[in-house]
Amino acid sequence: MRGQGGRDRPDHRKGAGVSDKAKPVRIYVPIDAAALSVGAEAVATAIRRAVEQRGRPVEIIRNGSRGMLWLEPLVEVETSAGRVAYGPVSPADVAGLFEAGFLEGGAHPLGHGPTEELDWLKRQQRLTFARVGLTDPLSVADYRAHGGFKGLEQALAMAPADVVERVRASGLRGRGGAGFPTGIKWKTVLDAVAEQKYIVCNADEGDSGTFADRMLMEGDPFTLIEGMVIAGIAVGATKGFIYLRSEYPHAHRALNRAIARAEHAGLLGASVLGSGRAFQLEVRLGAGAYICGEETSLLESLEGKRAIVRAKPPLPALQGLFGKPTVVNNVLSLASVPWIMVHGAKAYADCGMGRSRGTMPVQLGGNIRRGGLVELAFGISLRTLIEDFGGGTRSGRPLKAVQIGGPLGAYLPDSLLDTPMDYEALAGVQSMLGHAGMVVFDDTADMARQAKFAFAFCAKESCGKCTPCRIGAVRGVETVDRIIAGVERDKNLAVLADLNRLMTDASLCAMGGLTPMPVMSAIRHFPEDFHRPAMAVAAE
Repeated sequence: MRGQGGRDRPDHRKGAGVSDKAKPVRIYVPIDAAALSVGAEAVATAIRRAVEQRGRPVEIIRNGSRGMLWLEPLVEVETSAGRVAYGPVSPADVAGLFEAGFLEGGAHPLGHGPTEELDWLKRQQRLTFARVGLTDPLSVADYRAHGGFKGLEQALAMAPADVVERVRASGLRGRGGAGFPTGIKWKTVLDAVAEQKYIVCNADEGDSGTFADRMLMEGDPFTLIEGMVIAGIAVGATKGFIYLRSEYPHAHRALNRAIARAEHAGLLGASVLGSGRAFQLEVRLGAGAYICGEETSLLESLEGKRAIVRAKPPLPALQGLFGKPTVVNNVLSLASVPWIMVHGAKAYADCGMGRSRGTMPVQLGGNIRRGGLVELAFGISLRTLIEDFGGGTRSGRPLKAVQIGGPLGAYLPDSLLDTPMDYEALAGVQSMLGHAGMVVFDDTADMARQAKFAFAFCAKESCGKCTPCRIGAVRGVETVDRIIAGVERDKNLAVLADLNRLMTDASLCAMGGLTPMPVMSAIRHFPEDFHRPAMAVAAE
């Protein structure tokens, strides 16, 4: 038995001359942070103890989460008919599971049958997350056995410009929020003339309700590594950095261990897979600043400076890290590239709608019955995601609003939930997709106070470089407080509208420029919450 961090294991295949009783039974217990937060480590310990008492050979594999967070810790047992799921499992449940024939996939109240047959999983289109939950995250052998590094091998056999063209033709757009075409960014860096170029992964996942980056880095870090190496090969960069938020210690450990193993296997270093083409990679930790999700502020932080936004131009693609041409992409953007390289640009572009191609891992959170991660092609309606996959509100009360795109995203009412998940469709209802975090609120939510939160968040997290953001957010909090208190509401709503226009048009970056989006959406869709009987303003 072993946990995450053990050596690559041999592949135990049925019929290899080992009897079923002597062959170790594989039990999968997630090491994802969400699973650990609800007791997965204690469950793994309880299973080890139960196994020791029974003397049956067992291999405990610490995998990533399948994304069904309401079922965590979700334990799976590999049987002759495939993996069987049980959850949510507590240490107290382990003895009963073994008595029910757990190692053979026996029936139990916590049993859900074959994992791959679960409707919640079967209805998804997992491309980027195809291996998460299936493999040992730190096993190079496991990664290869599930198709890993084939994309890199193809990239090494192609001309750099052809790799860039395949990414461009796929329609892949930035998954971090802006939705800028990835291939165009890569082409700009490829064409730039410089002795040194960089690949920077923005893993500063700070939006409320988002956890897809973390899940992938903890559950399949080699996908991100492979995507970054391909990017380096494509644009002529020899050095890469993963800028990781400090609040992700489990991802930090997983990435560092995966990088060390990739180096040992010749997948990183002076000659990637013996090609003579170099690519080095390291992880750098942030220090808790939300503004570092903005690419130029992130670059300042990477250079050891105070994290403040740079004016553009020059673009990072031409003068980025240390003044050199730099590709800055989100985790999910880079992790999508290996699939595109293996299956082709058309296969990826055939998913989705309009200018939104491929799939998007959506994160369901807030007041929702079945929170978790769902990866589907663009075009599915918000209602299907929230009601069919999410099961509606956890409280059982009517849904009032869903905020999409993090703390700077719009609040949408039930009447707009038939909007498709699509960059342009959401822009059409004055919203944005962002990193596809969806936070659900029931009818007890006060949207005036949520509008105040948007301003308060911006005031706290602003880098302070530009006046509209630095001062405007503070004035916004004060103005919403007066509205809540019933002080000249109509006049203060007019002041608020003017302030929002100023912040939108004059802020240096999206921090200040997008803060008005949740505020104005709350006023537009939930005006009654701004005209309640006057009440005292709660102290912050």
